[in-house]
Formats: sequence, structure tokens, C-alpha cells
Amino acid sequence: MSSTTKEKKGRGAFSLLQRVGRAFMLPIALLPIAGLLLGIGASFTNITTLETYNLIGIMGPGTVLYSIFTLLSSVGTVIFDNLPILFAMGVALGMAEQEKATATLSAAIAFFVMHKTINALLLISGKLESGVMQEGTIANVVGIDSLQMGVFGGIIVGLGVAYLTNKFYKIRLPNVISFFGGTRFIPIISTTVYILVGTAMFFLWPFVQSGIYALGDLVLRSGYAGTLIYGFIERILIPFGLHHVFYLPFWQTGVGGSALIDGVMIYGAQNIFFAELASPNVTQFSVAATRFMSGKFPFMIFGLPGAALAIYSCADPKKKKLVGGLLLSAALTAVLTGITEPLEFTFLFVAPALYFIHSILAGVAYMLMHALGVGVGMTFSGGIIDLTLFGILQGNAKTNWIMIPIVGIFYFAIYFLLFRFMIRSKNYATPGREPDIEEVKLYTRADYDAKKQGENAENSEKAAAPSEQDAVSALILSGLGGKNNIESLDCCATRLRVTVKDPALVSEPLLKQSGARGVIQKGAGIQVIYGPQVSVIKSELEDYIKTIE
Repeated sequence: MSSTTKEKKGRGAFSLLQRVGRAFMLPIALLPIAGLLLGIGASFTNITTLETYNLIGIMGPGTVLYSIFTLLSSVGTVIFDNLPILFAMGVALGMAEQEKATATLSAAIAFFVMHKTINALLLISGKLESGVMQEGTIANVVGIDSLQMGVFGGIIVGLGVAYLTNKFYKIRLPNVISFFGGTRFIPIISTTVYILVGTAMFFLWPFVQSGIYALGDLVLRSGYAGTLIYGFIERILIPFGLHHVFYLPFWQTGVGGSALIDGVMIYGAQNIFFAELASPNVTQFSVAATRFMSGKFPFMIFGLPGAALAIYSCADPKKKKLVGGLLLSAALTAVLTGITEPLEFTFLFVAPALYFIHSILAGVAYMLMHALGVGVGMTFSGGIIDLTLFGILQGNAKTNWIMIPIVGIFYFAIYFLLFRFMIRSKNYATPGREPDIEEVKLYTRADYDAKKQGENAENSEKAAAPSEQDAVSALILSGLGGKNNIESLDCCATRLRVTVKDPALVSEPLLKQSGARGVIQKGAGIQVIYGPQVSVIKSELEDYIKTIE
């Protein structure tokens, strides 16, 4: 196989993984609201919490407030209990290139069909009888007794239905049955295919389960070193947009462990944590589960603000006021919401060595939280909101949350001292240290490359700020090579994710002029980083594209 062929296949794999990661963000985006409802509800219906804060008379059992918080807890729980079907629908929606509504509905149908097929075969074979199957291999999925597939089952359905939608949504059938052509064919073919898939899973999935449990056992037996490696890999994948693909199996499947909670076997680190959160019988959260989550708090709430302060302290005194406002906003975003890309991409593109050090420190943070027995879970942000809901309000006896600020203080100092030393000793051009540039902004890869090559970076440094949003949309569209060059367009929490026909037509400088903080291009997969406002940018861009004839 030639090197060119291998390169094309590599780029194709990256583009596919990028799209899969983008699709995962759709159901993952449900977790914050579900976690918020469950966190608030479980916190204020916990008798120990109410007694600790002397609220038993106001919010105890029998009061209106207690009923309201019980309702919130139940609503949050139902989302976590049904994540597999939500993943099926969300992945199909994200991966379908056209007719997304049809794909989403067909995914729900296919999910029911696959699990009902498995259920029928389990009944026929007598394997639903008590003691026949290994404990934990059978689960109730949307009311159907089926194999315990977790979100993997939803992902299998979502990816398959998206493929069928992309392949058949324009199919033409003979005149006699032409009514069932086009989009009407999608639920029909999905039902047929997933009867076969359900049959195949009946025979194959028990072997897959054994492999998953073996992998999970290996990870769990790896101890603190495994936790450190997990945290390092999760951070180092951020620039490639593949971190969702990496951490999801740990959070949502048996790879992240299992636990028996109130008589029900739960699989996946995040599922275990939220099941424990909802249980009145749990007195201490499982550190074996939260080891895959709690490590984010020290470096997000304390470490990155320390890095921001280091950048500020190294700035030219004349620019410190501008740098301070910029970095304060970015640091507060990381602390409150856990969105770290504005800071991370600044030192990633200015000095990759700083990002590598940051990834190592992130891994160490995960390891320390594991070693210190911190049992604080999270939705997906790892900011102070999650810390308050899932740590402080739950009580230190249940979570040992107090170790987070204790370690965090040291992390703030380490980030500050280490980053300041690196910036000064290596003379990194962090914001406010550019001798020939008056404008202060968070840096991107394009800025750094242009500066190294001695080119005039003035145009790439100017953020687009026209009075009309159409001007920005037009700039983005031009940067992506025009309307006809776009195959698919979507976004995650902070990035515009695009698949293009001809990567050579993509203009990074134009995208930078539109206000992008960074552009990642790997083959046909393009990620344009705008920050939390990206969903609005995407919607306005889509509206603008519709106006072009």
C-alpha cells in the first residue's frame, strides 16, 4: 500500500471519528440539565443534608418543597435511565447527512426492534430464566428485558440507521411500490436490518460483554497509574476533538466498572455516580467510579486560572489592562462552566510544550483525586457549579470534596510558577508579550505560524466585527470554500465541525478573520473553534446559506 493511500485512509478515519465525536455531543448535551435536576433534587431530599443545614422543618418529608425536589430528582433520573435510546436518536441525528428527522425517528424504531428481537430470542432459548445468564448481562431497556448493551447498543443503532439514511433517502422503487420510496423507505429498511442485527447481537454480544468487562477490570486493577494515564489521554485528545470518543466508554459502559446499587447492577462510572446520588441508602460515593471525573476540578477551577495569572504577569506593563480583561473572562469561563478551550488553545498554539505540561498535570490531578478518595462526580463540565451540586451540597463525609480546594491551591501555585518560568525562560509570545502587535487577543495556530514565518499577520489578528451577522456568515462560508464545498455542517459545545468536499479550498486566514480562535484541518474534516457562542454562529450560517441561490 502506497504512503499516499495510507494518508488518505488516515484522514478518512480522522474525519469519521470527528463526526462520531460531534454526534456524541448531542446526547451528552443533555447531561448538564439532567445532572442539575438530579443534583438539586437529591441534595434537598437527603435527610442528612437537611438536618445538617437545619432545613428539616422547612423542606422535610411531607412539605411542598420536599415534593418539588423529589419531582426534580425523578425527572433527572429518567434521562440517565434512558441514555441508550437517547444515544441512538442523537447519533443518528448527528451522523445523517440529510433527512435528519427521518433518521432520528427511524433510530427510535430500530432501537425498539433490536431489543425486542433479542428479548424474543432470550425467551425462546429460556435464557431469561433465573440463573441461566451471568449476573449483570440482562437489563431492562425501555421496558424490554434484553442484553445489557448500555449506550453501545444506542451507538450501534444510531450509526447503522445514519448509514442507511445516507444511502437510501433518495431511493427510487418500482412504480407499484413507489409510495414507499425516498424517506419512507428508511424506517422500513431500518426495521428489517435491525431484526437481523438483534439476532446477531443475541449470539455475539455475550462475547463482547466478556471483553468489555475484562478491559474494565484491567483499567480498575491498574490503580493510580491507570487513572493518571486516563487523565493525560483525555486532555491530550482535546486539540483533535476526539476526547468524547475516548471518555464515553468509561462513563457509560462496563469499561468504567460496575456496582450493585439498591439491588440493581449499574455499569459505567457516570451511571454509577448518578445512581448513588439518587439512592437514599448510599453513605459514600464510589471513588472507583468518580476517578474518571473528579480529576477535572483541580486544574479547571484552580490550575488554569493560575496559568492565566502567569500569562498576565508576563505581559508588557502597557498591555496588562487589556490582557487582564481578556484572561479574566477566559478564566471565569473555565471556573464556572468548565469550558477551557479559550485558555488551552492559547498556549497550545503559542507553545505546545505548555499544553503538554498541562496534560501531564491534568493526569496527575486525576491520580491525586483517586488517591485521596475524592468522590465528586460531574455532568461534563467540571466547573464550580458541578463541584457545588455534586460535592459541597452532598457533604464531605460522602464525597471528601474538601480535598479539591486543598489540592487546588497547590495546583494554582504550580501552574502559576511553572508557566511563568516557562514563558520567561523560553520567551514565549503569550498575549501581551508581542513586541510588534498592539492588539491583544488569545492566540491561534494561524497567528503563531504567520509570526514564525515572518509574515504580516495583521489580517489574521483582526477579529471580524461587522454590524451585520450576514457579513460574518459570508466570511465563514468563503473560508470553507463556498456553499458547494460543504458536505455536512454541525457543531459541538465550542466548535463548528464541517466535512468538506475539497480541503484545498478551505482558507484558514478567512476563517480567522471571522473571529475563529483556531482551525483544525485533517483531510475533509474541519473544526473551527469559536467558543460557547458557536451554536448561534452555526444557526446564522445555515440561515445565510439558505438565502443563497
